[in-house]
Amino acid sequence: MKLFYFLDFMHVKKYGTPVTYDKYIHLEHGPIPSAIKNLVDSASDDIESAILADIISFETPIGTNMQKVIPARGFTEKDRNYFSHTELEILELVCSRFGEQNTKYIEDASHKEAPWRETRFMEAIPYTLATKDNDCFVNEEEIALSIKI
Repeated sequence: MKLFYFLDFMHVKKYGTPVTYDKYIHLEHGPIPSAIKNLVDSASDDIESAILADIISFETPIGTNMQKVIPARGFTEKDRNYFSHTELEILELVCSRFGEQNTKYIEDASHKEAPWRETRFMEAIPYTLATKDNDCFVNEEEIALSIKI
């Protein structure tokens, strides 16, 4: 879920618009995209009839009772067509930054970001808070405008 956060907020910081436009909520272990989380949760309840059935599957690591979301197939050329050039650029950046990292590393990275630091438990995280990070290249008005459109 945090990788979606980084996809959206890295794109916001560089281009002024999110990719998913999902609503992020501040939870203890980091920001969570609410609509995406609901889709994944519904898939974990009944993968056979889930919207995401051809995209994700689940496994339970030994020694835990948690489910790990894993891809059901590789990323295809058809999948690439759903994304703009800038979205693919940020997807690649997220993959290169976090692809080999563990959950704790990603969680810690999300906790260093202003959008998480500036909100409290169960609060919505506005995309405009991205401007409080030093790596943001757009201003609050640009982000606010892109969200309205």
